[in-house]
Amino acid sequence: MKIAVLGAGAVGLSIAARLSTLCDVYAVARPRHVSAIERGGLRLTGLWGDDLYSLPCGTDLPAADYDYLLITSKSLATRSICEEFGDRFGGAEVVSIQNGIGNEEIIREFTPHVIGGMIITGFEWRGDADVHVSVIGGTANFGRFPEGVDEPVRRLAALFEEAGIGAEGHPAIRTALWGKTLYNAALNPLGAIMNVPYGSLTEPHAWHVIRQIVEEGFAAACADGVTMEWETAEEYLEHLAQHLIPATAQHRSSMLQDISAGRITEIDFINGAIERIGAAHGIPTTVNTVICDLIHFRESVMKR
Repeated sequence: MKIAVLGAGAVGLSIAARLSTLCDVYAVARPRHVSAIERGGLRLTGLWGDDLYSLPCGTDLPAADYDYLLITSKSLATRSICEEFGDRFGGAEVVSIQNGIGNEEIIREFTPHVIGGMIITGFEWRGDADVHVSVIGGTANFGRFPEGVDEPVRRLAALFEEAGIGAEGHPAIRTALWGKTLYNAALNPLGAIMNVPYGSLTEPHAWHVIRQIVEEGFAAACADGVTMEWETAEEYLEHLAQHLIPATAQHRSSMLQDISAGRITEIDFINGAIERIGAAHGIPTTVNTVICDLIHFRESVMKR
């Protein structure tokens, strides 16, 4: 099997490293990570094991007949990646393993072979070509977008499973993507604004904000025709408090990592997507709008 990982940062390089033990994998990454990997390999530590991987990588995608192309970039880069490499997609299955809502729709403009992916795992940079896997919040899901499980989806899930990354096919991947988006919308920006790990966000004042974020997001998803895994927003909040936050309590927000490094965040594909979809259906999303404004404010301050 031949796989390429496009937009390979901490998530993509970690996945590429694990899959490289089973098949032919090539990672397209930033020059500094490529240089570091070429010098000394990719160091992966934490819950996926501690090891050093010799990983083929570069800043461009070699022409080849790929079985799967995994896009693992920030959502802001999805369109530019498709525009740069779309003429080399061929018949490959293009898989989005990204945060937020809207990535698969962009990819469908360039190929009909789209698989949606959802993974709740915490990745933290410890240096160039040095990634620590800090938390695992559950099993990864893959599904034909917008719905269904077929043989390419089953093969991909089985490959991840064999590589030690728990995975399974999901017949309604939009449901899984929205579940991950509610998790990210509730925790990621607040963790960044308050500079605390996720476990601190069960404090009553923070939880009051989280409740409103989730209620607005749940209403927007349902209005957009998504069948959620939970009957009500309250059921999801119970799941978040009892399972997801305890499993990822020590994780520090990826938005916090981005802001600290002077990078633009994915807020417009997460809370911004709730705001956008809510507006399209007449659903008020006041709290999500405020959260977006606060993150954009932090982005602008860090760039000064």
